[in-house]
Amino acid sequence: MDASAYREEIYDVFADSDSDTVAQVERALAIGTEYLGLPIGFLTHIEDGVQEIIATTGDHDLLQVGERCPLDEAYCRRTLESDGTLAVRDAPASPSVTDRAVETFGLGTYIGVTVTVADEPYGTVCFAAEREHERPFTEAEEVFLELLGKLIGQAIERRAHERELQRRNRRLKREKARFEGIAETSFDVLFRIDRDATFTYVSSAVERVLGYAPADLTGTSFSAWLDSSSISDAILAFDRAMNGETVEDLELTFEDTDGERVVVAVNGTPIRADGEVTGVQGVGRDVTARKARERELHLKTRAMDEARVGISIADARDGDLPLVYANEGFERVTGYDAEAMLGRNCRFLQGEATDPGATDLLGERIEREEPASVELINYRVDGTPFWSQVRLSPVDAEDGTISHYLGFQTDVTERKRTEQLIRLLNRVLRHNLRNDMNVVSGTGRLLREGDVEPADLATLGERIERTADRLVSLSEQARELERNARRERDPTRLDPSSLFEAVVSGLPEGATVETRIDTERGICAGPELERALVELAGNAVRHNPAAEPWVEVAAVDDDEWVTVTVTDDGPGIDDMETAVIAGGQETELVHGSGLGLWLVNWIVTRYGGSFQIEARTDAEGSIATVRLPGIGPEESVTAVERGPTVLFR
Repeated sequence: MDASAYREEIYDVFADSDSDTVAQVERALAIGTEYLGLPIGFLTHIEDGVQEIIATTGDHDLLQVGERCPLDEAYCRRTLESDGTLAVRDAPASPSVTDRAVETFGLGTYIGVTVTVADEPYGTVCFAAEREHERPFTEAEEVFLELLGKLIGQAIERRAHERELQRRNRRLKREKARFEGIAETSFDVLFRIDRDATFTYVSSAVERVLGYAPADLTGTSFSAWLDSSSISDAILAFDRAMNGETVEDLELTFEDTDGERVVVAVNGTPIRADGEVTGVQGVGRDVTARKARERELHLKTRAMDEARVGISIADARDGDLPLVYANEGFERVTGYDAEAMLGRNCRFLQGEATDPGATDLLGERIEREEPASVELINYRVDGTPFWSQVRLSPVDAEDGTISHYLGFQTDVTERKRTEQLIRLLNRVLRHNLRNDMNVVSGTGRLLREGDVEPADLATLGERIERTADRLVSLSEQARELERNARRERDPTRLDPSSLFEAVVSGLPEGATVETRIDTERGICAGPELERALVELAGNAVRHNPAAEPWVEVAAVDDDEWVTVTVTDDGPGIDDMETAVIAGGQETELVHGSGLGLWLVNWIVTRYGGSFQIEARTDAEGSIATVRLPGIGPEESVTAVERGPTVLFR
């Protein structure tokens, strides 16, 4: 037979897990001597520096079952030190075999490998001959021996495991009587279930927990007493236990004699006999009251954790009011870790746009030991400004003095943005409506008085049409702004290539549009970003008097951001319009040309970005810059998204 046939024969020897391990080893040794052409084969167990022969084949006086010798006198000492197979064709001349071992055993040829059991060296399996070997051992022969060593190790480990199971089953039988003796006095319910999922034993505690006598349950399926919500979990747990797993802290809901729900925490272990799982035994504890308390606590904790309200406590006994506590909501609102905030006064959240009047009011109320409530601009850890509603309440100590201040910080950016947007719409609509209606009124007066040359009638009609078109356009922009204000934020991953393709397709014909993408990341924003970029690129085309307007839409990496620019070669943007957008000064909006740029600003800042538009310095035209969070291929939207920032300052 070739090497593969011998390996298959070895596999067959150990395939039957019910066969006696010693017999399997002896058969395997016989196959090995035939394959290797060596007359002696033996298995050793080495412990405390002593080698003992466990199984053998061949005729050698010192290599018989039960023979022992010091490891220093054995050929196997160097085998244990080797990473793989130790093969020696001329033992007397080999440095791998001691002279003492050669003198003791007189073997000229030796090949062996370590046998490992439970990841620890158990001994060796070896083959030998008194004569020297005529040729070097082949790689196939060494592989065969390594396979044999591994299979023997697995068989020994399996036998040890089976013996342990047998000892355990005997111990379980001895403990069974004791188990049933103490079960009747246990506060918890003890039970046994057979392989058919039927109760074979239930302790008397079940009457206290469910109101039923043990005899009511014995002989019935456990599922018959469960609430329907727990049947599936119970069956899955039973299957796991029948597969040899231990079930711990499984909470099941039963129905008692009054039809009330009772929550029982169940622990179960397999019952084994002759190596097979024959049932499940365990204990159940009534945790109904505990679960009710946990649900109440969980509800309160969940409400605190999921609330957008940041809760903090400052020490009033320290003159600088350092924080001594900050909840997860406070971390979410500000972006700071609690550890980075403790010991500091909350003023570290303030910045250049924070209203001094609001902070002065807080200081005055604290000085008078009174509650306070203000709205002001604070700054998150990444420098993003946001509107915060801050409420402080003094906390009395036992001696009547103020010991702490309880603070609530709520991100009200969305509300403040909406309020400011409404004011913006009112100002722009009033201003433009008044101006345009003056034009319509004046033109109508000219027509009514008849002081118009026939040739001018068409001009006056065009003036009325243009004015009406402006008002309709302004009304549509106002409605669109309002729709976006009411729309839910939907941060997602936007692909720049697909985004730019949609923007270009929405532009008027006749323009030269170039796109450039110098980033491999996506943009973290809402789908309405497409509308914002269409507005910018569309303005660049519509307001360019050239026969073939030119526009470039580009995206580049900017640290954690992706910057999108819309560049044109048109007449440029009015300085006043630039100042209004850059400064966010709504008092100057009466000089703005419309609401389109504010729509862009609304969309971009809603996703934590920034927007500005200015004249180009290198050529004619303007450049609009939108900066939004970048999102890499492996990053999640949740990890990257940013909250809304202030709309105006």
